[in-house]
Amino acid sequence: MRVDLAPMSDLVQRLGNPQEAFRSVHVGGSKGKGSVAALIAAGLGAAGLRVGRYASPHVERVNERLVIDGEEIADDALAHGIEKVLEAQAAAQAEQTPAAAATWFDLITAAAFVAMEAVGVGVAVVEVGLGGRLDSTNVLDPDLCVLTRIDLEHTDVLGGTREAIAGEKAGILKRGKPCVSAVGCWRADTDPGPARVIAERARELGCELSAPGPLEGLVMGNEKLAKKCLEVLGEIGLKCADGRPVGAHLLVSETVRLGARLAGRLEKRRYEGVPLVLDGAHVPTSLTAVLEELRGDPDLSGPCQPVLSLAKDKDARGLLKALEGHADRLVCTCVGGGRHWPADELAGLARELGFEAMAEPDAGEALAQAKARAGADGWVLVTGSLYLVGALRPSLPTQESPPCSPSAPTSS
Repeated sequence: MRVDLAPMSDLVQRLGNPQEAFRSVHVGGSKGKGSVAALIAAGLGAAGLRVGRYASPHVERVNERLVIDGEEIADDALAHGIEKVLEAQAAAQAEQTPAAAATWFDLITAAAFVAMEAVGVGVAVVEVGLGGRLDSTNVLDPDLCVLTRIDLEHTDVLGGTREAIAGEKAGILKRGKPCVSAVGCWRADTDPGPARVIAERARELGCELSAPGPLEGLVMGNEKLAKKCLEVLGEIGLKCADGRPVGAHLLVSETVRLGARLAGRLEKRRYEGVPLVLDGAHVPTSLTAVLEELRGDPDLSGPCQPVLSLAKDKDARGLLKALEGHADRLVCTCVGGGRHWPADELAGLARELGFEAMAEPDAGEALAQAKARAGADGWVLVTGSLYLVGALRPSLPTQESPPCSPSAPTSS
């Protein structure tokens, strides 16, 4: 387990601190950070700025992690950044300095910073990978920090309570820099502890802490939070290319919001005529929010047939309980090798909870079985893991229409 940021700090110093070449927004939280980061980046792009967005994980290609002006980074540009980073690590290994122990995520994060500097990014929107305090991205000195929401996740690394996790997430706050926190603003937030932890950390560091107000619904909530972030960026002096302050007006256009859609987050498709939703929700509250968001969709009025794969460190019982009342039967599968529940064990747990569950280790066959079970009136939900989404997505027919419903770019 990482104990400090010395490897990453040494690495970027050897590279000339590329993360200091642009202004930045640092986005953390248990859920929603990828979607909120994408919305902020889309708004800044609409302002005429040169924008980079760094996110994780990727669904199909590592290039997805770095988007410049709305386009995934090209292979050669990414390769250039990686080469520079590997050279720096090799020098650290020869000199036996901390960067010798840099992790894969350190390396790819540093490569993203190098690539953004190389193409002249003006503002980078950077998503935290895991936690915050000890995350590779926390070498940034951002103009604005953003916290989305706190949930029980990665408890073996971040702590076993929401307060402990909030403390780790609040580790991205920087002295004197503003922070927009939506923790405690969501309708489902009933525990005041995490918000108190974040407020105390903000006071210690002299950070101006603001909130977006009450939030409800994945799509509307994330959009409202992103608009608040753009307003704060305008207040601290960030301007559009035409000289006006950036602000919430940049997300008024549906076209701009569509540009923020992410693969595998409330992504609607059709599979041989059957409605299909891909969403990598892997904690109970996220899956509950996804199902609530989809409830009113006329294309999804029939019975839901889930395809489920879960990592072993996830709350399998809680996720299955979130499906109660939405689905009576499901297909359990397995991706990600030994890190995920075996299909038969997950199906066994589902049966204990009253579901009619079948086990199909092959993800493609599991999808086919779910489609057959859905029939003419039902729909299929692929969920529990972005690894599962990534495994199935390439086999789906090419889609000309937007992968998300018009106002649904979010759930990650």
